Amino acid sequence: MSEHWPHGALIVLGASEEQIVLYQEARRRGIPAIAVDVRADAPALPFADAALKISTRNTDAIADALGDVRPAGIVGGASDAALASWHALGLRYGTPYVYPRSALAAGDKAVFHAIAASCGVAGYGWTASDEPDQVIAEATRLSFPLVIKPSDGSGSKGVSLVARAEDLYAAVADARSYSASQTVIAEEFIQGRPLAVEVFMQDGRALMTCVKDKDFAGETFVVRRLRTVQLAPAAHHQLEATVERLCRGLGIANGPANFDIVLGADGQERVIEANTRLGGDGVPRLLAAAYDVDVVRALIALVLGEPFSDHLTPTRAAHAALELTGSPHDTEGELITWEGIAEARSVPGITDIELYAKPGDLVRPHDQSGHKIGLLVAAGPSDTDALTALDTASALLRPIIRPKEES
Repeated sequence: MSEHWPHGALIVLGASEEQIVLYQEARRRGIPAIAVDVRADAPALPFADAALKISTRNTDAIADALGDVRPAGIVGGASDAALASWHALGLRYGTPYVYPRSALAAGDKAVFHAIAASCGVAGYGWTASDEPDQVIAEATRLSFPLVIKPSDGSGSKGVSLVARAEDLYAAVADARSYSASQTVIAEEFIQGRPLAVEVFMQDGRALMTCVKDKDFAGETFVVRRLRTVQLAPAAHHQLEATVERLCRGLGIANGPANFDIVLGADGQERVIEANTRLGGDGVPRLLAAAYDVDVVRALIALVLGEPFSDHLTPTRAAHAALELTGSPHDTEGELITWEGIAEARSVPGITDIELYAKPGDLVRPHDQSGHKIGLLVAAGPSDTDALTALDTASALLRPIIRPKEES
């Protein structure tokens, strides 16, 4: 079957809305892109030159389907599911860049706690187990409120905030349902300013570091808005030094990573999670709007064995903000239409509007990252300018959704 696949292609692991930018960059370069995704309706498939309907976790099946094809490179986007395959396929085909096996440790939140401690990062109380009774018993000895989540999860799936011991059972059961290993971690909730730090490493040092503020949707841990922030130089350098140590601890000498960090009232930063890949939720668009850097081009250059630093040199210092659009309903529904698209695009300062759902699509409540249906990005000379543009466009852009009738 290998004759069906183009030689010298870029193998893209995943075809969600987050991976669209990878296919667009391959097309811009004139490199054929082979998509790997088990879903026949994955949003990025129209941007691919060919597709393998295979799980991104199934390395052997992917290699069998490719046959004697020798890809130019293997790449993954804003998804943890494909990281192990990214490493294994890179080794198998001897591609210029091989995703580091050590970086897979970030996918286990309990293991990452140990790595963070070894890097001198301040910790906090936590416990993890694949036995529900054990994690509940040990969690009761921590300081409430607690965050309960799957130890190997992502995208805010199965994450809940628990204020009382009697609510632990339901929260643990929910988190466990999203864990491939059936392992749940309970962590003390850290009060403070939630930040996301994006970094792109070169030869063990941070070539680019961006700090972002995060706003959440309602009482959830689902990100609703991101905006770039300019911290005082000392604070920025401290965060950059922290993520550099963590990247080196995870074996990331070159490439992207992002970290969820809380700045506590005591001035100490505490690292909540690490994602050893490109950031999701439209982060490449946000960085391009603020600094005119292109982390997608940098990543593709890296996996093809080319120099990548030029793509990460800022040419402007604007402020940018991003809003993720989700269903306004708490039940499933059908998207009937979008209203106000042209008006929203015409708002001064709006740099990107992406719509991931089309009329007729099933739309779910925005209770996890993967349920977003669109995003807006704005930029301006000040934080206020960017947020004003975002507020104006967001009020104009309206998804019209018919709630699904209960059976």
